Amino acid sequence: MTSTSRTSATAGRAGASGARPAGDGARPTRVRWKMFVLLLGVVALNYIDRGSVSVALPLITKDLGLSKETTGFLLSAFFWTYALMQIPSGWLADRFGARRMVSGACVGWGVAQGLTAAAGGAGSLLGFRMLLGVVEAPVMPAGGKLNAQWLPAKERGRGAVLLDGGAPLGAALGGIVISMLIGWTGSWRISFLVAGVLTVAVGLYAGWYIRNTPAEHPGVNAAEAAYIERAHAEEDAAGPADVRTGLLPYLKYRSFWAMCLGWMGFNGVFYGLLTWGPLYLSESKGFDIATIGWSTLAIFGAGFVGELIGGWTSDRWKAKGAGANTVMRTMMGVAGIAVVSGLLGVVLVPDAMTAVVLLSVVLFFLRWAGLYWSLPSVLAGRANAGVVGGAMNLSGNIAGMITPIAVGFIVGATGSYTWALLYFVGAGVLFTVSSLVIDYSRRLAVR
Repeated sequence: MTSTSRTSATAGRAGASGARPAGDGARPTRVRWKMFVLLLGVVALNYIDRGSVSVALPLITKDLGLSKETTGFLLSAFFWTYALMQIPSGWLADRFGARRMVSGACVGWGVAQGLTAAAGGAGSLLGFRMLLGVVEAPVMPAGGKLNAQWLPAKERGRGAVLLDGGAPLGAALGGIVISMLIGWTGSWRISFLVAGVLTVAVGLYAGWYIRNTPAEHPGVNAAEAAYIERAHAEEDAAGPADVRTGLLPYLKYRSFWAMCLGWMGFNGVFYGLLTWGPLYLSESKGFDIATIGWSTLAIFGAGFVGELIGGWTSDRWKAKGAGANTVMRTMMGVAGIAVVSGLLGVVLVPDAMTAVVLLSVVLFFLRWAGLYWSLPSVLAGRANAGVVGGAMNLSGNIAGMITPIAVGFIVGATGSYTWALLYFVGAGVLFTVSSLVIDYSRRLAVR
C-alpha cells in the first residue's frame, strides 16, 4: 500500500470511529500528548497510594506496634502480588487493550487504598497491601502498550518518561499530601480514605478518555492519525514482522535479559528509598513528620524533573542524528555513575541537609531510567509490548519484594542504615552494567 492510500485508509477509519475529519493542510491534533499527561497523573496517584504507608510509617508502627522485621515484610507485601501479576497483566493488555486495564486498575486500587484505612493489625494491613498490589499491577504494562500504539518511535522517549514520571511525581506529592492530610485530620486512616476516593474518580475519567488506538479516539483528526500510522508503517518496514508471539521467543536474547536486570537494579534503589527513605530520615536524621514530607517532596521532585529532562534530551539527541545505542548507553552510563557516587556520598557525609541534597541528585539521575519504558516497543514492537513490558516490570518488582525485607533485616541486625545504603549502591551497579549491554537499535526477530 502506498503512503497516499495508507493516509486515506486512516482517515476513513478515523471518520468511521467518530474522529473529526481534517481538511487539506490541517494541523495534526495532539491528543496523544494529552493522553500521556493523563497517564502521568494516573501513575502519580499510583505512587501516592502505594507510598502512603511509608510516609505514615512512623505513626503506623507506633499505632500497630510493629517491629523492624515485621515492617520490612509489610512494605514488601505489596510487591509480592504486584510482581506476580505483571506478565498476566501485560498479556491481558495485548489481548483486550490497554484502556480497560488502566481504568479498571485505577478504580480497583482506589477501593483497596480506602480499605487500608480499616487495618487493625499487621495481618489485615498485610492483606490490604497485597490486594493493592494485585489491582495496581496492570497500569505500567498497559502504559507501555499505549506507548507502542500511540507514538512514533522518535517520540517514545518523551512518552516513556511521561508515563514513568508519575512515579517520582507521586512519591514527591505523596510525601507532602499525605503528611499534610495527617496533620490536618490527625489520622493516617482518614488520609488513606481521602486518597482512595480521589483515585476512583480519576480511574473513571481515564476510562472515559483513553482509547486503545488513535483511530478509535473521537478527538484525533485525520492528520494526527495519518502521522502516527505512517510512522508505524515505516517502523514495520524496517524490522521483523509485528505479530503477537507471547513472551517465550524473547527469552533467548541478551538484550531482553539485560533490560530485565537493569530494571531490577533501578528498582532496588528506587523502591528502597521509596519504602524506607521516610523512616531513614526520621530515625537517622531526626526529622519530624512535616520535615519528612518536605524532604520527600524535594528528593522525589528532583527525580520527576530529571525524568522529564532525560526524555527530552534523548529524543532531541536522536532527532539530531545520533544512534539509539550512542544516546541510550551514554545517558544510562552517566546516570549510573551519578547514582552510585551520590549514594556513597550519603554513607560518608553525616549531615542531614547534605543527605537530602545528595539523595535529590541521586533521584534526578536515577529517573533517567524511565526511558526503559520505551524498550518494550523498541525490542518487541506494538503487538508484544504489553507482555514484554510486564516481564520487565516483573523483574523490577522482584527487587521490590526483596529490598524492603532485606533493609528491614539489615537495619534490625546492625541498628544502622549504612549497610542498607551500600545495598542500594550494589543495585545501582547492576543497573549501570546491564544498561550498557542492551542493543537499543533494533527490534528483536522472533517468530
